Amino acid sequence: MSGEISVVGLLLEAGIIVQAVMLLLAGMSIVSWAMIFQRRKVLKQAVTEAKRFEDKFWSGIDLSKLYSEVSARGQVTGLEALFKGGFKEFVRLHKNSSRQPSAVMEGSQRAMRVGLSREVERLETHLPFLATVGSISPYIGLFGTVWGIMNSFIALGSVQQATLNMVAPGIAEALIATAMGLFAAIPAVIAYNRFSHQVELLESSYVNFVEEFANILHRQAVSSTGEAA
Repeated sequence: MSGEISVVGLLLEAGIIVQAVMLLLAGMSIVSWAMIFQRRKVLKQAVTEAKRFEDKFWSGIDLSKLYSEVSARGQVTGLEALFKGGFKEFVRLHKNSSRQPSAVMEGSQRAMRVGLSREVERLETHLPFLATVGSISPYIGLFGTVWGIMNSFIALGSVQQATLNMVAPGIAEALIATAMGLFAAIPAVIAYNRFSHQVELLESSYVNFVEEFANILHRQAVSSTGEAA
């Protein structure tokens, strides 16, 4: 208990600059933890929804019926958004009998590429902030440490005889800034690496779906053209 009280005392007795550094690091840590929990929830939900939609898509359901079900839900994300955008563009272009299958497929794939870009951007929200916290927090903490130690040595220059009791508090309060910088940086770096890997896996899954769905639409476009001929 005494150790905890002494640490609190050091924080309260620290210089203005060191206190400002500690407050900044504490704020960055709180915000990054909030983003970590939020991103974890979003990515977990994205994985669950992707698996559920793929199971339904490959179950043999009629694409028009699946499109109606997806459209009825209004705002959709993930694979549902890619499917909705691609199939909507396919139907719109396919209604024009003068359109060649290649033109129909080009429009559908373009719509799905735009949707893919938006989905990846949505999944990567807040990741740059976590990367920034992970990279700059140790340096901010180091700045507070250097500043605190510098002030401690400046204060020593004004006394005749220096003792450990005079030096220790200043150095201890300065080192707390480094510890807080690491406390803010380590979880942010771990979360960033983990979330980036999950986003890469989801993006790969989305790309594979777009390619497979495009092949299905291409077969439909070619067969419809053959029947019309």
